[in-house]
Amino acid sequence: QVQVVESGGGLVQPGGSLKLSCAVSGPTFYRMGWYRQTPGKQRELVAVISSGGSTNYEDSAMGRFTISSDIAKNTGYLQMNSLKPEDTAVYFCNVDIETGYNTYDNYWGQGTQVTVSS
Repeated sequence: QVQVVESGGGLVQPGGSLKLSCAVSGPTFYRMGWYRQTPGKQRELVAVISSGGSTNYEDSAMGRFTISSDIAKNTGYLQMNSLKPEDTAVYFCNVDIETGYNTYDNYWGQGTQVTVSS
């Protein structure tokens, strides 16, 4: 059974940094995305990394956030620097795991709260 567990959230002052982790138990993930959601809004993609290492970022995250992965640990990370109050949200990890040729199962973690406030 695949489990996706985020950690590393918390309270940080504006301008500070946090590093989120996403540990995946089970088969190696093919793609990992970090999403965030605030009350009353849709979940939005922040950053994504593929098994080949290619990355993409949402515009507001570009230059401040870095997504990375450690395949040996089946774990991904989101390093967040220069945090702003508008980054406050619940951050979710989402992974695709290959189950066959061009076939993937998708899994979500439970989320971790990030609060940016003075």
